Amino acid sequence: MDSLKIFKGYDKVEHNLEDPQKQQQHRHKISKPLIATISIIITILFLTFTLSFTLFYHHHTNSTESKTPLNSLNSTDSIRFICNVTRFPDSCFTAISSSTQNPTDPKTILKISILASINELNKFSSSLKANSNGHALGDCNELIDDAVSRLNDSVSVFSDGGLTLTDVKINDIQTWVSAALTDQQTCVDGLEEVGFSLNSVEKVPLH
Repeated sequence: MDSLKIFKGYDKVEHNLEDPQKQQQHRHKISKPLIATISIIITILFLTFTLSFTLFYHHHTNSTESKTPLNSLNSTDSIRFICNVTRFPDSCFTAISSSTQNPTDPKTILKISILASINELNKFSSSLKANSNGHALGDCNELIDDAVSRLNDSVSVFSDGGLTLTDVKINDIQTWVSAALTDQQTCVDGLEEVGFSLNSVEKVPLH
């Protein structure tokens, strides 16, 4: 990430010329909206990753005990039920429930969560451009573009209506979502290197 390293060096020189109090105010001003957006992205992507494993498990288990109780819940309760497994259930619920669909089954919620992730990543990209103050954060934007591309690949799995999710399709979704999480986290790490204060963002291990 040569451009990030160059920007990092320039950023240090510029900060040395500024009043320390102004520096701190500037850091907080640009970090808060980014932290909020990143937290939502991590939450939804982690939910998507978890849902894919859940579907894989249920695909291989036909016992009564393994059946999800979602079918007996309404749309709102279904989303609440699934979002409760995440670190930020309220953010998860808000992002997914904004869909015009009324899902009750895990497959539909999985698709909606992917679409919600794409939407939040696009917001994140816009926030980066708005807060970059003209500096080159090209590497980070490229990573976000790649993450969106991976998630679009995941959405394409549902081209047949999502009626059939084979093992291969579920594994593909897991791979693409994992790659999107990695891209997003690499971007966050790069932002921290160039001075964005993102210490409160929780890093999610995929293991």
